[in-house]
Amino acid sequence: MLKRTLVAALVTVMLGAAVGLVGCGQKAAEPAKPGPAPQAQDTIELSYSIFFPPTHIQCKTADAWAKEIEERSGGRVKITMYPGGSLTKAPQCYEGVVNGVSDIGMSCFAYTRGRFPLLEGIDLPLGYPSGAVATRIATEMAQKYAPEELADTHLLYIHAHGPGILASKKPVRTLDDLKGLKVRATGLSAKIVQNLQGTPVAMSQPETYEALQKGVVEATFCPIETLKGWKQGEVIEYVSDTSVIGYTTAMFVVMNNDAWAKIPADLQEIFTAVSQEWVAKQGQAWDQADDEGRVFVEGLGRETIPLPDAEAQRWVAAVKPILDEYVASTKEKGLPGAAFLKDIQALLAKYSKK
Repeated sequence: MLKRTLVAALVTVMLGAAVGLVGCGQKAAEPAKPGPAPQAQDTIELSYSIFFPPTHIQCKTADAWAKEIEERSGGRVKITMYPGGSLTKAPQCYEGVVNGVSDIGMSCFAYTRGRFPLLEGIDLPLGYPSGAVATRIATEMAQKYAPEELADTHLLYIHAHGPGILASKKPVRTLDDLKGLKVRATGLSAKIVQNLQGTPVAMSQPETYEALQKGVVEATFCPIETLKGWKQGEVIEYVSDTSVIGYTTAMFVVMNNDAWAKIPADLQEIFTAVSQEWVAKQGQAWDQADDEGRVFVEGLGRETIPLPDAEAQRWVAAVKPILDEYVASTKEKGLPGAAFLKDIQALLAKYSKK
């Protein structure tokens, strides 16, 4: 028994010595310490000021643009919409983006006339056949000319409504019928009415329904979607198809330069790609709204008056001085208005055929 105990003790001593020898030449391996937990990327939060009310198809289309960017970014971008001019009113929207009141903004160039002298050429009465064509041309022209007047923001894209037409309480079949007629019109459309020998009366869209109803004005120049959207089809009797001189209103979607610069390059690519896709989507939204407006007035039994070719050319000739004035005005400012206008007309011929 004693012998067995001595042997066990000797084995224990030998094993301890062996461990000690190993320890002299090499440290025992320590368990690996966990590295720092990966940090989640900060979400980029952006504000988007838009003057359309939330129920308008253009606001809904813009909201879909924002959600598409959020989805493709994997949630790294969050865009909060401020519709109905709740963050910046329509005329102040662009400067609001420049000054960082909002990161992104949508409104009309025409609301600050003189601020965008070259791009005003887009809105001229050139005979736009649809919102899709007007939108495509507007974006292409801005991208081609990259005017200095847009340098204080990052342009994402432009969209524009379908042709402005004449809706009236009295039938307007010829240019002579328009003489002296009181027509609701503002900005560029007021110039158009003057050149057509009508009497322009400036007022906002919300005021127009009652003005037509009470006879304060006898007609309005507008895209046909307005006749449903603002219910003005209820207080007119005729729609003259004046699309041969159809004007449009170009609307910007721009981002604050500093906000754009802070976005990583891979996210900038997403913004650019989605915006390019939305040129077609926003244009289609305008055409959908026009189609709904047309159906609305037809359902009310309103008469649509076409202009025969010879008569249509009288209207075209009547508004030509507006185009000439634009060319002369931009030339005085050292801007390529003549080339800009020529390019628009070439694109109109190209896309109208399609």
